Amino acid sequence: MNLNQLETLLTISKTMSFRKAGEVLNLTQPAVSAQIKSLEDEFKTVLIDRNQPVTLTDSGRVFLEHAEVILHTVEDLKQRLADLNLTPQGHIHLGTTTSIAIQILPRVLSYFQDQFPLIKTTIHSTTSSQIMQSVENGNIDIGITYLFEKHPALESSVLYYDTFELVVSPAHPLSRFQHVPIEKLRDVPLIMLSPETAGRRFVDQIFKQLNITPQIVMELSSSEEVKRMVELNLGAAIISKLSIATELRLGTLKMVKVNELEISHPVGVVYKSGRYLSSALHQFLLDLKGMQETQFIGSE
Repeated sequence: MNLNQLETLLTISKTMSFRKAGEVLNLTQPAVSAQIKSLEDEFKTVLIDRNQPVTLTDSGRVFLEHAEVILHTVEDLKQRLADLNLTPQGHIHLGTTTSIAIQILPRVLSYFQDQFPLIKTTIHSTTSSQIMQSVENGNIDIGITYLFEKHPALESSVLYYDTFELVVSPAHPLSRFQHVPIEKLRDVPLIMLSPETAGRRFVDQIFKQLNITPQIVMELSSSEEVKRMVELNLGAAIISKLSIATELRLGTLKMVKVNELEISHPVGVVYKSGRYLSSALHQFLLDLKGMQETQFIGSE
């Protein structure tokens, strides 16, 4: 057995085709077939059902689980050896929400990439709950997200604090108020973030505590989409204060204070406890934790 055979099996499981796997690996179809046949002969089992589309057998699925572990271990070994070079380098997969990605990452990443050009960063935009899960299962290296709850498998560090605020169009009836009681929102059509987002979970909790049933007219997956709909005066919304800095400055949105929403929420970096930190990841975490809060929330 060799690593090429394991990579071939993994590629077949993704492409469901010997021909397509060969194209991906730059191998002929007979070479792909020969590698799989060699594995099957060595382990005395059938790994692949060759009917179209190609699928793994029960033995193949068990074999693939172990193959993925072996390949991951080899990649980890390569990274550790590369880290013997004192220059931080490598590839970081960073998960964050859309609003955080738009508001703070340009400042953070432009500085970081100027200092460490050998480090590549890939951004995965998703919800806070999915970020936590992805960090825990290893799909992303670190996350920047709201720290609403403690996860025993994750390390976290607070970077700055944010609040969720009521925003309306300047043409909305509430725009003439600086402050309104939360009971006023019973009769206000609201554009809400989708239920799996951190902001929506916070708002739902506040409304539940006060026995308020909101009039939800629209649900959207990101703050950017919500802001556009509010600017069109299709409803009011409760979203991150940090995410509306530009719109408040331009006057396309108006913020109205609501006492019950004035709760500071920590935003921080999370990564898996006990995991090996590559030189790239170690340097990125050091830089993030060393930044002052004003570097994250300063004006654009």
